[in-house]
Amino acid sequence: MNVNFKKAIALLLALVMVFALVACGKTDTGNEETPNAQQNTQQNTNDKTDDSADTTESATRVITDALGRQVEIPAEVKTIVPLGNTPRMISYLGLADIVVGIEECEIASSPIQAYAYPHVEKWSTLPNCGTNAMGETAYYPEQIMLANPDVILTTDNAEVADNLQIQTGLPVVCVDQGSLFAESYEQSLRILADVCGVSDRAETLITYLNGCLEDLATRSADIDISEKPTVLGAGATFKGGHSIDGVYTNYAVFEILDANDVAEEIAGQNGSSGVLVEKEQILAWDPEIIFFDSGSMGLVRTDYAENPGYFEQLQAVQNDELYQWPNSTYHWSNVEIPLVSAYYVGCMLYPERFADVDFETKASEIFDMFLGEPDYLEVINASGFGYGKVTLGE
Repeated sequence: MNVNFKKAIALLLALVMVFALVACGKTDTGNEETPNAQQNTQQNTNDKTDDSADTTESATRVITDALGRQVEIPAEVKTIVPLGNTPRMISYLGLADIVVGIEECEIASSPIQAYAYPHVEKWSTLPNCGTNAMGETAYYPEQIMLANPDVILTTDNAEVADNLQIQTGLPVVCVDQGSLFAESYEQSLRILADVCGVSDRAETLITYLNGCLEDLATRSADIDISEKPTVLGAGATFKGGHSIDGVYTNYAVFEILDANDVAEEIAGQNGSSGVLVEKEQILAWDPEIIFFDSGSMGLVRTDYAENPGYFEQLQAVQNDELYQWPNSTYHWSNVEIPLVSAYYVGCMLYPERFADVDFETKASEIFDMFLGEPDYLEVINASGFGYGKVTLGE
């Protein structure tokens, strides 16, 4: 190896060492932040934390239920377990599809439970969250937790609601059971609609209902009570069915029509329900028209077969003025069937005043409004529990 070549190699190694030293002396600006950069990073972190807090706060809201209880609920309620009388109301509000748990008594086996019958296929697959029938109420916290709703809805008192909330760790909102066609019912619809974000639907229902009630009340308002035919609601279903001696009192269908109800003299004995009376009392009243609860027609027919002489003494039997209507006493907060029944009774009692009303068309309108089922009259009539003339002895 010559001298010149050795010099070239030495010079090359020297240059490599110089470049290496320069590279080692550089600051790695990619990994080291300036004070301004650090400040900006911290501000971004704080902003993200604030955004997270805002999201958490807006994820819930507090509502006041019918009992004055302050209940924290999700800002957007997507699933519910309706207990007590609330299944009827949530069905009218169009919320049946967000039900994730239900009481066993709401698995409708008969179209008489109009609010529940269209949903039986879905509801029958849901967790059984309790029982609320024949005066006995029991809820199943474990099943409710299994259903895991956003909110539990009920018509119970504060003690029951608070206990259920503690047992399940889920918010419980109470509404009033509401008397048929009463303002308390409107309040309940509004609270439930607010909880579930369908307030417009509640107002639509309430406006329609009040329009019908005003229409019904004014049609016969100027007829003197003495000129109105006497009427009786019989075969009342309360704690089971009854024959003709089970009568309705304070019945909203008669009251809204200002009907000449012979049982009005015993009104208040058992609230807005039914009472048993002596058969001789019915003979004394001798109503011109009798409406039987369709759910008790089997008992009425059996009674007639065993005691035809008794029934034949009644002018309503003699004059073929016997009719049946569907049972509507499920907790006295059904709306659609009593409303249809009111138009049916009105057409029977005051045919001239209801001459412009086609009953089937009106029934279709009502069932469509409350159930989304315009053909439901056909369903309930086909079951044998609907509306129509009654002939005993057949």
